[in-house]
Amino acid sequence: MPKQFSDLGISAPLVQALTEMKIVVPTEIQQKTIPLLLANETDLVGLAKTGTGKTAAFGLPILQLIDTALPILQAVILVPTRELGHQIFRNLEDFAKFLPQVSIAATCGGIPIKPQIERLALPTHIVVATPGRLIDLIQRKAINLKETKFLVLDEADEMVTILKESLDEIVAELPKEHKTILFSATMPGTIKQLVQNYLHKNVVEVRANMETLGNQGIDHEYIVVDPIEKLDVLMHFLNSKEGERGIIFCKTKAAVNKLAKNLAINRFSSGALHGSLSQGIRDRIMEQFREGHINILVATDLAARGIDVKEISYVVNYHLPDVYEAYVHRSGRTARAGAKGLSLTVLQQEEVAEIADFEKELGIKFTEFKKPSALSIEENNALLWAKQIFKTKPNHEVDAELKTKIKTVFHHLTKDELIEKLLANYLLQNKNEPTEKPVKRQKMK
Repeated sequence: MPKQFSDLGISAPLVQALTEMKIVVPTEIQQKTIPLLLANETDLVGLAKTGTGKTAAFGLPILQLIDTALPILQAVILVPTRELGHQIFRNLEDFAKFLPQVSIAATCGGIPIKPQIERLALPTHIVVATPGRLIDLIQRKAINLKETKFLVLDEADEMVTILKESLDEIVAELPKEHKTILFSATMPGTIKQLVQNYLHKNVVEVRANMETLGNQGIDHEYIVVDPIEKLDVLMHFLNSKEGERGIIFCKTKAAVNKLAKNLAINRFSSGALHGSLSQGIRDRIMEQFREGHINILVATDLAARGIDVKEISYVVNYHLPDVYEAYVHRSGRTARAGAKGLSLTVLQQEEVAEIADFEKELGIKFTEFKKPSALSIEENNALLWAKQIFKTKPNHEVDAELKTKIKTVFHHLTKDELIEKLLANYLLQNKNEPTEKPVKRQKMK
């Protein structure tokens, strides 16, 4: 029988949260590191690829070792990107569901610092931070590391340059008797130098293979739509996932291009990926997706082969795949490294019967995702319309005289009155107007 988290020494409240997240069997890196970290006797270097459950490997022991009687910062987790930082923050919050007394904060760059300073004025036990933002907070004396017990460097090979510049300043703020935990996918010379300079000479090194958590954290769901409402329902779903990253799978290049164009028109942060694009364009789109400059990737199965991007919280099967293996590949893009994920399949009524075949063949269970009401879809479309206007850049080539005439038309209206009239006009023009024509779908082979 495979080891359980309780066998590694993980406490009952944490095990309960993991069970709810459908994380039951520890991965190799978790089995090797958790007992060592719980013993709290040594610095540790963990070498493991992305998707092997590293967040739980260091996060669970740290959560368990927090002394909630002390309202002080006890652990700092440094990450290379804001996206990874917020993903780890969400993971820790999920792990600590039944430890409400543990206080966790995310302080990453790229967003306003003032709310983070206000948050850190409250008792905080764990902070997830990017190095630059942490340095900024230290310089502003907005964070106190004088009693911090743990420093975690996650994805160290992804932030080695900034670590070389900033680690001295961070470590200088830490007490002498602190533990350093470093995780990396690779061990280049620069990382070895960091280990030599900043970790204890008796540091323990742990290596793990590529074994992952598989599909344990994925919720498989389907939604049944009429062809005419398919795009509207998708945009309603995407609006509910604003700020999260996801991949939408289509069967053909033409479908990818069409959907990506519709999403762009509605100001969704998205990009298209299929085999007809040049390698340079594909590389640029993937880089934008990896870096978080776009949140949604619309792709064909073939183009998406080999995508290994962290923090993908959902995938959407805009078209049901022809083969079961394609579904496994698609859904496996989410729920990585112990996170939860959603695989949502958009179906027409005549396709619902095929779900049973997928369940039987793949050994998974689908649940039905509730379709939004017509009113909710209408309200969502109005919100998208408002965002389109907000994000439209002014056209400075418009004739000044024309602008003056138009301003004269509206000059007596207040802002609220103008919004009321614009919204009424929008609703009048879009009443019962379909956004996508029905399409004829090929039956699955």
